[in-house]
Amino acid sequence: MGVPWRVLQLADSGFPTGGFAHSGGLEAALQQGEVRGREGLERFARELLWQTGHGALPVLGAAHREPSSLPVLDARMEAFLTNHVANRASRTQGRAFLGTCARIFPGPVGPVQHTARKAGLRSHHAPLFGAVLRALEVERLDAQQLFLSLTLRGALSAAVRMGMVGTHESHQIQHQCAPLLDEVFAACSELGVEALSQTSPLMDLISATHDRLYSRLFLS
Repeated sequence: MGVPWRVLQLADSGFPTGGFAHSGGLEAALQQGEVRGREGLERFARELLWQTGHGALPVLGAAHREPSSLPVLDARMEAFLTNHVANRASRTQGRAFLGTCARIFPGPVGPVQHTARKAGLRSHHAPLFGAVLRALEVERLDAQQLFLSLTLRGALSAAVRMGMVGTHESHQIQHQCAPLLDEVFAACSELGVEALSQTSPLMDLISATHDRLYSRLFLS
């Protein structure tokens, strides 16, 4: 069986979820001098993917396995994301993703949106992503791989728009990260929510300075 068509649609850069309004902390890292040139960008990408693997995939997987646990998992992410910038970005992206999917796939995703509103969720991105893709009948492992891929693509797209690298160079980096994506996926796809962890505290601290940057292109 090939890749589900819905996965390809969700992976399309034209799918309007608002993810390109965020840099994943890269803008702050660049302006603070922690990321310079291609080598720095590659290092940032590695740290971002490991942080996503340990700090998002466990909750995504849990929501996919048991969508009814969405309120508990949403609260877990609210407590876990102590960085106010990352917390806000997670909620903003979660609401945008859910709202877009509910409009495009109203039959399967509409009930997820209704549940989220009724429960007064903060709407964090990772657990909603898992619940929505379960509703769309996308397998959990495919959903986790997609989330990792979108995270990398979003950061590299931000790097292009900030003039760090060109389009072709960003895709070279994305291609070079394929073994790393496999490594992170293999290490983190089966982790439970008790394994949630912050693997890059320095980058987390730097991203928290985003609101104090002199000029900003991105929301986070």
